[in-house]
Amino acid sequence: MILKDKTPSTSLSIKIKAGDKQELDVAFYLRRAFKDHPQVFVFNDVKFKHNNESAQIDHLIVYTYGFILIESKSITGEVAINEHQEWSRSYRGKWQGMPSPIKQVELQQALLKSLVTSNAEQLLPKMFGKLQQNFGGREWHSICAISSNAIINRDSMPQSLEDRLIKSEFLADKLLEIMKLPASPPNPLHFFSTNVRPWFSEESLSKICQFLLAQNIKSTEQPVNDESPVILNEPESIYKSEVKEEVLLSAEEPKIIHLKCKSCSSEHTLEARSGRYGYYVNCSNCNTNTPMKTPCIKCNDQNTKVSKRKDTYSLICDGCGNKALIKFDNNVALATTTKEK
Repeated sequence: MILKDKTPSTSLSIKIKAGDKQELDVAFYLRRAFKDHPQVFVFNDVKFKHNNESAQIDHLIVYTYGFILIESKSITGEVAINEHQEWSRSYRGKWQGMPSPIKQVELQQALLKSLVTSNAEQLLPKMFGKLQQNFGGREWHSICAISSNAIINRDSMPQSLEDRLIKSEFLADKLLEIMKLPASPPNPLHFFSTNVRPWFSEESLSKICQFLLAQNIKSTEQPVNDESPVILNEPESIYKSEVKEEVLLSAEEPKIIHLKCKSCSSEHTLEARSGRYGYYVNCSNCNTNTPMKTPCIKCNDQNTKVSKRKDTYSLICDGCGNKALIKFDNNVALATTTKEK
């Protein structure tokens, strides 16, 4: 049963839109598999606070025996995890590190577990009317669902993580494998069976689900109704990952900064690269490295940073918020004032 749909984001950010589409794809597969299932309750895009901490769970499954948290991750290209559980991804042949989605969802799981445990008295009944039940013995799982068109490099991936990294199209099968649901819900007679899995009664499941809905921090964006084509439409087999070009401000003549080699001052022999200390350009004339980071071209503030989106580099000022697009045309690095569409 679907108790909370995914609310599409209205952000114009390419990165946010890509992540949003992945979450909608996963929500689609969850709806197809569990919308009529009496023992499975699905929450998409859950936000809550507990102990002065906040968490956002992309997808949460509450079922007869416990909880499953799913982190959606939009990846176009290849992803690999080494023996130290360090994640990296590639795009157009270039590799870079990335935060571990598994570690992220584990932190969310810990906070959710603390939240429900702190409210066990109102969510779970007392055994024989005297002994308060708790969430001990209930199952907790967390997995990561990545884009179906991604390539997973499993050569050096630890087995413990390999089982938790799933392509979206195989997610429903993996969830059924984890849950191992019986044909019908267990009844009180199962309590006296050997090797029984602790379960939630229908009443407890109802209380837990209503509690989580009440805890959810509502978005200011408009919710999606059950008939929304955004969720019900079939996910695209290959995600269109082209980045829209950012445009120059039409109200004024763009300000341009020519990046030069700090050693030989050449402007036409620069190649974009990245390293331990950030993005820089390498001069093929004298093999000198020069940082891309420059003062803000609007307010001259030194507190700037360089970000990269695919092959596009941007200079962002923390002071005034100005964003400049750094282009490489014929190996000439230019920085121009821009705004996003």
